[in-house]
Amino acid sequence: MAYSLNRAQIIGNMTRDPELRKTPSGTSVAGFSIATNHAWTDANGQKQEKAEFHNIVAWGKLAEIVTQYTKKGSKVYVDGRMQTRDWTGDDGVKRYRTEIVAENLIILDSRGGASGGAGFDRSQQPIREKEDIIEGTEDKVKSADEITVDDLPF
Repeated sequence: MAYSLNRAQIIGNMTRDPELRKTPSGTSVAGFSIATNHAWTDANGQKQEKAEFHNIVAWGKLAEIVTQYTKKGSKVYVDGRMQTRDWTGDDGVKRYRTEIVAENLIILDSRGGASGGAGFDRSQQPIREKEDIIEGTEDKVKSADEITVDDLPF
């Protein structure tokens, strides 16, 4: 039996405000990006630094929460899975986009922090998409497994 693991965990700052949209079926989806930095010393002893930019997608209640409580500059921890979508553009060229589908998110800004994040302290519990669904609405919420690339509004 073959096993596999698809897990992504990052901590960084949001590079833009989350953009909340709805799929044609009414499911909330938020897109945003997070910058992470990598620092090292090169062979000449010079400090180097490089930023990486990660595209993030959050679905359902998690999308609504991240849109309400975070903004550009907010420091967040995101835990999720990697996903690559492909589509053919209007010009006929096939395009690809690799992103992290967020399953958990923790807002790391302290209350009144410089980035003006959500106003939660570091003891904030993680926001989990499936656990935060309001009781009695489970049958009305489309799971991430039922959502296709065609449902994405961006």
